Amino acid sequence: RPAGQVLPSEAPRLSYTRRVPVGVVGVISPFNAPLILSIRSVAPALALGNAVVLKPDPRTAVCGGLALAAVFGQAGLPEGLLHVLPGGAETGAALVADPRVPVISFTGSTGAGRAVGEAAGRHLKRAHLELGGNSALIVLEDADLDAVISTAAWGSFFHQGQICMTTGRHLVHASLYEEYVERLAAKADALAVGDPHRAQVHLGPLIDDGQLGKVHGLVEASTAAGAKLAAGGTHDSLFYRPTVLAGVDDDTPAYAEEVFGPVAPVRSFTTADEAAALAARSSYGLSLGIVTRDPARGLDLAERIPTGIVHINDQTVNDEAVAPFGGVAASGTGARFGGEANLEAFTDVRWTTVRGDVAPYPF
Repeated sequence: RPAGQVLPSEAPRLSYTRRVPVGVVGVISPFNAPLILSIRSVAPALALGNAVVLKPDPRTAVCGGLALAAVFGQAGLPEGLLHVLPGGAETGAALVADPRVPVISFTGSTGAGRAVGEAAGRHLKRAHLELGGNSALIVLEDADLDAVISTAAWGSFFHQGQICMTTGRHLVHASLYEEYVERLAAKADALAVGDPHRAQVHLGPLIDDGQLGKVHGLVEASTAAGAKLAAGGTHDSLFYRPTVLAGVDDDTPAYAEEVFGPVAPVRSFTTADEAAALAARSSYGLSLGIVTRDPARGLDLAERIPTGIVHINDQTVNDEAVAPFGGVAASGTGARFGGEANLEAFTDVRWTTVRGDVAPYPF
């Protein structure tokens, strides 16, 4: 629906805007949800009249790139409109630098996104950046713990925590804190971890040894800094146990940084003002969850915390193709995916006027 507008004009003419394809869209997608995070840019970019060059993460080049190309080929997409370009960082840099690609749609880490944004700025092209997060789940004193614990566990442990929206900080009212930690740890201990191809499990493996080292390193650094290991903290090869850390503060590495693993740091607060300040005290601004029996109170609290996404009485991991998606600050450049945001991302606005006769001028 690349619709435009009919505009008023001081001259005797038809004046209108319409959205036109940008030409070629470069899509750079990550490893953690390769099918979804590729198709969410590829499909709307094609539907809006563009060609696409897709560079999937080299670790997931088949499910994040080649499989999509095969499906589109069987569906009858004209040849030449979708190209898959496997490769590493140097391939992505070449795609960003190429003058024939005016728009880059990037999903990945904040560090890599900064490099993409800087390079795109030098070449005066648009870069839509969906980056990392360290999202907070705020549990107010009126929350029903019987309902919230499974929700909280899902937010931190789903897909082994390898999601930009993962709940990275559990902020719990002091009156519920001890019970919350105990029950979340019990839930973590009860979750099955293993190979999903061979058994019914809740958590599978981390992506590779590099990610395992990062996750375990942050957990060990956190306990060394004084955090209490309430559950998990161990692994069998790439299979990392869901982990709960209590007694965290601003200096706890797994609380202050994006872990991208199944780690749930829990911190207490005593007032709504303190909860808002703690949630907002982050360089990231992607998603926010607030649990309360008073939704209006939750909405009021959310107004004080800058994020691109807010869910009242739900955890932080939510996505729908028809909804705008994106974060602020270190989490990216705002809503550039989903719904109406696709029009902004993958088209340009062209102003057109039409007169019945040639316009006269006093020259």
